Amino acid sequence: MKALLGSALIAGSIFLAGCAHEGAYTPVNTTKFDVENTSQYALMGPRVQRSISFSGTQQRVLEDGRLQVITNIRNRENRRLEVQISCVFKDEQNFSTGDETPWHTLILTENAQEAVNFTSMNNRAKNYTIRVREAH
Repeated sequence: MKALLGSALIAGSIFLAGCAHEGAYTPVNTTKFDVENTSQYALMGPRVQRSISFSGTQQRVLEDGRLQVITNIRNRENRRLEVQISCVFKDEQNFSTGDETPWHTLILTENAQEAVNFTSMNNRAKNYTIRVREAH
C-alpha cells in the first residue's frame, strides 16, 4: 500500500511539474544544422565530409538571365569514390526557387578532380547550394 501511495505521489509531482509552463515554446537549435541555408556547399554525411572538397567555383549569369554554376569537386582519398551531387537554386533571400537539379552520380578516381556544371531553369536564381551525398 505504501509503494502504491509513493508511486502515486511521484506521478502527481511529475504531472504538476510538466504543467508549470504556459504558452508557446521558443525554437531550440535553430541554427545548429542549417548548412544548406548558410553555405554554398553541403556535404551530407561524415564520410563525404572527410573525402570530398571543393577547389573552386565559378558562377555567371547567362544572356537569358539564368544562373550557371561550375564547381570543381575533389576526391581527397586514395580510393575511388562514388557520390551523388545536386544543386538547389535560390533567390536573393536564399529561399529555393523550386529549381533543383536531380541527383547525378559522379565517380571520382583516386585524388581526382572533376568540373561539374549546373544551369538554372529560370532567371529567378541568384544564389545556390551544391549538395553532395554518398551514392545509393
